Amino acid sequence: MIRRLLVIAVLLGAATLMSPGAGATTLHTSGAAAPHPSGAAAPSAVYDVRGGDQFFVNTTGRCVIGFSVTGGYVTAGACGRAGDVTQGHNRVAQGVFRSSSWPNPGSAYVAVNSSWIPRGVVNRHDGTTAPVRGGTPAPVGSAACRSGPVTGWHCGVIQARNVTVTFPQGTLYGLIRTNICAEPGEIGSPLIAGDQAQGILIAASGNCSSGGTSFYLPIPEILARHGVGLITSR
Repeated sequence: MIRRLLVIAVLLGAATLMSPGAGATTLHTSGAAAPHPSGAAAPSAVYDVRGGDQFFVNTTGRCVIGFSVTGGYVTAGACGRAGDVTQGHNRVAQGVFRSSSWPNPGSAYVAVNSSWIPRGVVNRHDGTTAPVRGGTPAPVGSAACRSGPVTGWHCGVIQARNVTVTFPQGTLYGLIRTNICAEPGEIGSPLIAGDQAQGILIAASGNCSSGGTSFYLPIPEILARHGVGLITSR
């Protein structure tokens, strides 16, 4: 029995799903800045979208970026509803929820504005990033790591797939279960195995002091649901 779910309580029910488009191709980013032509006006500040970074919803709610995708990023559906606006970790205006559902299938897509560039990396919260080079599902027993702004980078093992978890608002199916801890404020956190994206955090029990269990929506289903492609590093 899950003793504590990392779910934003005020977001009850499912938001209307508004698909941003079809096609789930994989894109690559190098992280290099665009050249600035001599004599041209100075460009506006641009910020990176990275998995594991915190963002804010309607100025108050707090969640975590799962993975960068075409035009934005994916996160947990409990974080916001279609039309909700977001700010980045630095409180700079960031984007808007284009599609979201909760609890089933439980994911969301946020489209970012021109001040933000999706990058194919996960923030390790130690001054470094982990590259994302694909979304191949890792088998049960594989090592995997989760990144979040509250507790940082934690690793463990994928214990099971196709797990069912029941929430007060409904039931989610096909989840990944790990023995990696998580704490409140980390919903949406990315799960990565090596350099392969695995899923986004939906729920957890326990804590990072005594240990815990965490559950994730698989990334292939998320991409297909929202019609977006995973952004990867070269």
